[in-house]
Amino acid sequence: MANPNKQKGTAWESSIRDYLNSFLGLVDEHGAFLDPFNSGNVRRAAQEGARDVGDIHAVPFVLEAKNTTATAVPTWIRQAEIEAVHAGFPFGVVVRKVRGSGVAMGRVHVSVRTWTRIRLAHGMPTDEFAALYGWSVSLRGLDTSRWYLTTTLRDFAHLVDDYRRNVPVAGVSRAVC
Repeated sequence: MANPNKQKGTAWESSIRDYLNSFLGLVDEHGAFLDPFNSGNVRRAAQEGARDVGDIHAVPFVLEAKNTTATAVPTWIRQAEIEAVHAGFPFGVVVRKVRGSGVAMGRVHVSVRTWTRIRLAHGMPTDEFAALYGWSVSLRGLDTSRWYLTTTLRDFAHLVDDYRRNVPVAGVSRAVC
């Protein structure tokens, strides 16, 4: 892999995958899957060209990883949501690297629509959901399609764990999750 930007992106994707697998208790102390056949394992997705399926699959989420100094969050969110549809997952989110911080402090961005769908699946009031998972709102002008919510990867990992425990997810083993 000669392209240094591609190497940085791949390293960021791998860091996210490894962090989530560890947090969710899906790997041993050496990073090996406890059950390699568990569909709940967080995996980097194979690139599929025009019908891209996102960078990382963490059922029920498709994660689009971004390791860049330039920001285009609303565009990235639209990309993640399209890729989630391609992959057959209900939710697409963006995980952006924060310079000088560990992987847990990466920023997870979701559209207002996706945030609302996740919150409703949890059956939680808005304020409680926002506080429990550390969400903050970014309002970009009067165009609501550019509004989004943000949390840390650490708080998002808690959300994924809680979602898997409390909301029926097809194909995810409850014994491991």
